[in-house]
Amino acid sequence: MITTLLKNYLKNFSQFSVEVKVLAITTFINRIGAMVVPFLSKYMMEQLHFTYGQIGWVMVFFGVGSFIGTWISGKLSDKIGFYKVMVFSLFTSGLIFILLQFLTTFYSFCFGVLLLTTVSDMYRPAMLVSLDTYATKNERTKALSLIRSSVNLGFMFGPLIGGIIITVLDYTFLFYIDGLTCILSILLFAIYVKEKKLPFKLNSFKYLKEGNSILQDKPFLIHLVVTLITGILFFQMFTTLSLYYKEVFNFTSVESGLFLALNGVLILLFELSIVSYVESKNINKLLMVSYGVLAMAVSYLFLLIEHSIFALIAMMVFMTIGIMLTFPFANSFVKNRSLKKREGKFMAAFTMSYSVAHILSTKTGMTIVTDYGYKVNWVFLTCLGFVGFLLAYRLVFIVTKESETIKKKIVNSLFTTTAK
Repeated sequence: MITTLLKNYLKNFSQFSVEVKVLAITTFINRIGAMVVPFLSKYMMEQLHFTYGQIGWVMVFFGVGSFIGTWISGKLSDKIGFYKVMVFSLFTSGLIFILLQFLTTFYSFCFGVLLLTTVSDMYRPAMLVSLDTYATKNERTKALSLIRSSVNLGFMFGPLIGGIIITVLDYTFLFYIDGLTCILSILLFAIYVKEKKLPFKLNSFKYLKEGNSILQDKPFLIHLVVTLITGILFFQMFTTLSLYYKEVFNFTSVESGLFLALNGVLILLFELSIVSYVESKNINKLLMVSYGVLAMAVSYLFLLIEHSIFALIAMMVFMTIGIMLTFPFANSFVKNRSLKKREGKFMAAFTMSYSVAHILSTKTGMTIVTDYGYKVNWVFLTCLGFVGFLLAYRLVFIVTKESETIKKKIVNSLFTTTAK
C-alpha cells in the first residue's frame, strides 16, 4: 500500500512546473531545518528556566510577530511583488535565528522572538500568492497540498533530528542549523526561480457587490473564524501537548519528536492523494473542511484517557486527518475568493487568523493547564472544535446559496449586454 501511495505521490509531483517543484524542495529544506520551534517551550523551561507564565508570554509575542509579519507581507506582496518579500523574509530570518540563542533574559528573548516571527512570517502569504503565478488554476489546490507535503516531510525529519541533536549535542546547534537552512533554501529558490508577475485574474465574486472587500465578505469572515478555531486546536500540539508528553509520560526529546514525525509521515503518504480524489470527484471542499475540524475536535477527547500510549497515537491520527482535510481546502477557498490585485491582502488576512490563533492558543492553554490542569484544557479544546465544526458546516450552505446568486447575476448580465 505504501508503495502505491508513493507512486501516486511521485506521479502527482511530476505534473507540476519547474517553479512549483523548486518551491516544494525549497520549502522542504527550510522546514527540515526548523528544529527550534517544536522544542521552543522545552528550551525555555530547561535552558532559560522560564516559568509557565513567562513561556506563555513569549509565545504571545511569537503570535504577535506572526500577525504583524503577515499583515506587512500582504501589503508588500501587492505593491512590490511576492518574490522580493520571500527572499528578504527567509534570508533575514535565517540571520535572526542564529542570533536568537544569545538572548537569554526574559525581555530580550521576547523581543527576539517578536522580531523573528515578524520577519519569518512574511514568507507564507507571499509564497501562497506565488502559486497563482507558478501553478495553473486547476493545479493550485494540488500545488498547495504539495507544498504542505514538503512542510510535513520536513517536520517528519526535523523534530526527530532535533531531538537527537539536543540529546547528543546541545540546543545551540539547533539555532545554527535553523538559520543556515533558511538561508540555503532561499538561495536555492533565487537561483532556479525567476520573478514573474501575477497573471490576469477574472473574479466572479464581483457580481455580488461592487467594491467587494474583506470586511464586506460575510462568508470569508466566517471562514476566518473557522480558521482561527482550527489554528487554536493545531498550535496546542507544539505548546501544551509537548509539555504534556514530558510531564505526564516523561518522554525524551527524541520520543516527542517521533510523535510529531508520525503526523508528518501520515500527511506525506495520504494528503496529496486525498486532495486529488476530492478534486477529481468534485466534492464540496468546505464540507471537507467541516469534517476536518470535527476530527481535530475529537482528537483531544482521546487525551482524557490517562497514561495510554494508544490514546496518544489515536489522538495524533485523528488530528492528522483533521489537518489533511482542513488546511489545503481552507487555503483553496481563500485563493478562489480573493479579488484581482488584492490576493496578498486576502492571503494575509487568512494567515493572520492563524497568528491570532497562536496568541490565543498558547496563552489560554498555558493558563488553563496552570490553574485547572491538562484535562480541563482538553475538554475546552474539544468544545471549541465542535463550535468550529458547526460554523464550517453552516458555511457550506451559505456559499452554496451564494453561488446560485452569482450564476443568476452572471446570466442576467449577459442578457442585459445582449439587449444593449
